[in-house]
Amino acid sequence: MRRRVPVQEQVERRSPGVGCEKQHTYIRSDRLGGLEDHVPFERGEGAVVRDVEGREYLDLLAGIAVNVLGHAHPALVAAVSEQAAKLIHVSNFFTTRPQIELAERLVAASGGDGDTRVFFCNSGAEANEAAFKLARRTARPGVVVADGGFHGRTLGALSLTSKQAYREPFEPLVPGVTRVPYDDVEALRAAVDDTVGAVILEPIQGEAGVIEASPEYLRAAREVTRERGALLIIDEVQTGVARTGEWFGFQTIAPEVMPDAITLAKGLGGGVPIGALVTFGAASTMFEAGQHGSTFGGNPLACAAGVAVMRTIEDERLREQARRLGEHLVAAVENLGDERVVTVRGRGLLRGIVLRDPLAQRVVVRAREAGFIINATGPDVIRLAPPLVITAEQVDTFVAALPGLLDAAETEENAS
Repeated sequence: MRRRVPVQEQVERRSPGVGCEKQHTYIRSDRLGGLEDHVPFERGEGAVVRDVEGREYLDLLAGIAVNVLGHAHPALVAAVSEQAAKLIHVSNFFTTRPQIELAERLVAASGGDGDTRVFFCNSGAEANEAAFKLARRTARPGVVVADGGFHGRTLGALSLTSKQAYREPFEPLVPGVTRVPYDDVEALRAAVDDTVGAVILEPIQGEAGVIEASPEYLRAAREVTRERGALLIIDEVQTGVARTGEWFGFQTIAPEVMPDAITLAKGLGGGVPIGALVTFGAASTMFEAGQHGSTFGGNPLACAAGVAVMRTIEDERLREQARRLGEHLVAAVENLGDERVVTVRGRGLLRGIVLRDPLAQRVVVRAREAGFIINATGPDVIRLAPPLVITAEQVDTFVAALPGLLDAAETEENAS
């Protein structure tokens, strides 16, 4: 019988303290590369995190596009602390000031009007589950998604997710999902018929290797769904909240496209769990009272965090910074003239460094040893999604180290 290996295993180590023996629990995880033992992180500031042994790391992943304000940003710390001292939770029978303000900010940022509604939940997977249910309210059972897409790992969201390795252990999943090649207009047009309730797409596929949709593709998705009476739902979980240089990824790529709904999470709370489904126009009338809900969704603590994140992005002009530093990163990597780097994909501060050789996972491990947090989204793609508060100097520090990291990865590969 094949042994199931857990993603995370706890490994106990003992390190000497002063006059006593101190015990730490270390985590083994394949998310960062290999199954090495990882010293737990203890604190952070800006784009830097520190582990329990005092070592510093430049965080170029931001909790996978979550910590948009970096670590321990004073505005976020103050907002959460102040709200916790006033009101942490009430039931969803009621509303609170932070919930209302965050919803109003999302409506304004999305370009919505009086027909826009916001449903708050606790994660991206939950937001996409809500979107899946919204699609069912069309009375059409079909949903079209793209190959390479990632929409979460709860049962409905997993049914939308592309990666077979994630889906196979839990099949049969929710039926009625059709997959088409990403950024293929003709394949999309052929798949959307009168049995399809929604098309659900990411404007940039982060988990597939930071692959960007063309403006023509998003425009075609809007056209075909409108022609055939289906919803267009844009998954902005990874691309939203200024990550790409605008509030949302679809605004960066095809600003004239207005979807029927978007899903959000990750950066919205700056590290505090929160998600949202934002609906526009007729889609806002499709849920009736009691058809969907969340006990913790829209709680005042998480919404206060969301308000602080959106306000700080405006106050510190972080959308502009994401655009500027994203371009700076691309130029710096290109200026290396390293033939082992093929290109840099993406928008703003969601970038994929494409390598000539399948060394990405080895580079991730060597980078961590050198004090950088990055990750691989394929054998030849390094994903960067740093805090929006990262500096140009910090970006340059990583870029300067990249050739040496590639050298170390090549040496290890050749020796294996």
